Amino acid sequence: MDSTRVKELFSQINVWTKGSERAPHKPLLILYELAKCAKDEPREIPFSQINPDLTELLKEFSPVRKSYHPEYPFWWLQNDSIWELSRTTGMEQRKGGTIPKKSELLKHNVSGGFPEEIYQALSRDRSLIRTIAQQLLNSSCPESIHEDILAATGLDIADEVPIRGKRDPQFRRRIMTAYEHQCAICGFDVRLGSVQVGLEAAHIMWHQAGGPSTENNGLALCVLHHKLFDLGGFTVTSHLNVLISEQLHGRQGFRESLLVFHGQPIRHPQNPNYLPERKYLTWHEQEVFKKPARWLKEARI
Repeated sequence: MDSTRVKELFSQINVWTKGSERAPHKPLLILYELAKCAKDEPREIPFSQINPDLTELLKEFSPVRKSYHPEYPFWWLQNDSIWELSRTTGMEQRKGGTIPKKSELLKHNVSGGFPEEIYQALSRDRSLIRTIAQQLLNSSCPESIHEDILAATGLDIADEVPIRGKRDPQFRRRIMTAYEHQCAICGFDVRLGSVQVGLEAAHIMWHQAGGPSTENNGLALCVLHHKLFDLGGFTVTSHLNVLISEQLHGRQGFRESLLVFHGQPIRHPQNPNYLPERKYLTWHEQEVFKKPARWLKEARI
């Protein structure tokens, strides 16, 4: 199979959607498998190995849920013609469903991996691994957390020049103007001469989830707060107050750079028409923020 066909197949994977809910399950599994392929590990991986590894990836990079189901992408990825399973006969199905129980996948020692033709094409052309990985990242999450996901999956493409996703070139300019070139959380506004340093335009509702590049879906954030916002370390409530996640902790610098803002209002944009819209803030709280928030004696949610 040639590289063009391989790229086409990976570009056509069917990712579950329901409104604006995030479901990064398949992309995370594919990135995990690409990392194994890049290291010349066996083509098929037992579900018993994937289960704990993918569960941790889902906890880190998917919306907070009561339970996580790595068996879903492991099973349903077969329908995308880039994944195959072995030892699947005789398994008990879930009631009212067409997918086996997780316990059955473990009991029968089911393994999964890319089909032989795809695996060999990837093994021959490591740049193909990089291209597919970057396409998956660009389509599923903001650039600020790409390196975090790559590190967590064990996929190293750091020596390559990144492929950037398409962006609205005016979004940064509009957000910087709206927030008067200051971080909406801490007020950071350092310049080197006339050059703004370490300040970025962040989408509240990710572009990859359909969020628009408008002032009321953006915040000016310093590099630190942008990264933590996209990872779900904090969110902004409908009353425009900052809420810090219980999972966020640290010693040196934690209190003065993060905890001091817990429950405090963000710095408002210069024009009330640019204030973040409730629907985008609600999306971030539901789909990105690592709930629950730290305790507050008085909190306006």
